[in-house]
Amino acid sequence: AIRFAEEGAKVIIADINPETGKKISNDIKGKSGKSFFVETDVSNLDSVKNMVEETVKSFGSPDVLINNAGINVFNEPLKMSKEEWKRAFSVDLDGVWFGCQCVLPYMVEKKKGAIVNLASVHAIQIIPNCFPYPVAKHGVIGLTKALAVDYADKGIKINAISPGYTETPILDRFFSTKPDPIAARKEASERQPIKRMGTTLEIANTILFMSS
Repeated sequence: AIRFAEEGAKVIIADINPETGKKISNDIKGKSGKSFFVETDVSNLDSVKNMVEETVKSFGSPDVLINNAGINVFNEPLKMSKEEWKRAFSVDLDGVWFGCQCVLPYMVEKKKGAIVNLASVHAIQIIPNCFPYPVAKHGVIGLTKALAVDYADKGIKINAISPGYTETPILDRFFSTKPDPIAARKEASERQPIKRMGTTLEIANTILFMSS
């Protein structure tokens, strides 16, 4: 959000957490950017519709959509509850579709737009003991490809990126569940070709390029 604002974009922060959402929006406005926050639950279609309607009222028809919400749900397949399965898909796949579903009509109308969906390395490579997260992320790739083909001739670019380990709060929470968080983080870093985690700025710049 900050990276887009630096390029002059009017940025809507759609977050389920009012504290973080308002903070980033206020930070952008504090640097003379244009932004506002809408509390949004991406797993709820009505909530996403409301966010898009508020966007159109304030800033006009959207040019770019970044579907970036996600949660980790890991369990043994035969021990996982029905609620866990639904929770994983409600955010990691349904949430991506709801965003696209609500924004695409505006992009179709003006024959222009860009959507970037955040998948994961789990969308390409199966990592043990992570079920059903990779199932949902494979779904994001399938959704992205299907929509990209259907809307390419309407002037709309739809892409996905598949980051690996990236320095975010969700990664900190993941390592905190390990018996030795520092050792687990070091081991994970050593497994990366660049011998470190990715950064949010690297991801943001990739998304910015795909939206340009």
